[in-house]
Amino acid sequence: MANIGLLIAGGSGNRMHQDIPKQFLTVHERPVIVYTLEAFQNHPEIDAIAVVCIEGWDQVLWAYAKQFNITKLKYVVPGGKNGQDSIRNGVYELEKHFDKDDIVLIHDAIRPMVSAEIISDCIAKTRKYGNAITVIPCAEAMMQTENGEESTGSYPRDNLKRTQTPQGFTIGKICDLHRRALEAGITNSVASCTLMIEMGEQVHFSAGSEKNIKLTTVEDIDIFKALLKAKRSDWLKD
Repeated sequence: MANIGLLIAGGSGNRMHQDIPKQFLTVHERPVIVYTLEAFQNHPEIDAIAVVCIEGWDQVLWAYAKQFNITKLKYVVPGGKNGQDSIRNGVYELEKHFDKDDIVLIHDAIRPMVSAEIISDCIAKTRKYGNAITVIPCAEAMMQTENGEESTGSYPRDNLKRTQTPQGFTIGKICDLHRRALEAGITNSVASCTLMIEMGEQVHFSAGSEKNIKLTTVEDIDIFKALLKAKRSDWLKD
């Protein structure tokens, strides 16, 4: 059975306030999306990579794949009007080329620090349970609020998980989920895991990491650079 990495790079990144989409910003002479592509390219269990790409950037993506030797990139699919739309475009394309029991790992292109261990655990848990959502524990005290300015209650953090990506599914299951969601009028769920819950499905967890950050703001780029520097230091010690 095949394992496919589906990178979602359909967003414009308005919160980053940059002139180009954040997934194509260059950090240490490499576009962000290339770091993410390399994580899946270098993983021995990943058989193919597909990317849902923002309009007008597909040729740039293919050029980067050639430049950085991303040989597993096989499909580039147009993005949609929101995240759910983009993911649906991606999984529907994969359905044409792979079996329903093959596994797709849906991953944010702007999570470039995803480790081999995270990818492996997501694949293993998806094989075992049919789906796997990468999560980390909630370490902070969680406050409830109605207006965003004050609180009179808290929520037990042990009952919460912070979700990341990849989020793994069999191709048949995730395509069926999207079809049923459209029939139910659900068109803007924030993530595959929330779509599962909204459709009455149970999700299973796989192990994430605090380092598996999502690059949403300029501050996140600073953290990413620091993590890259720390990783280089580790290499030097070997």
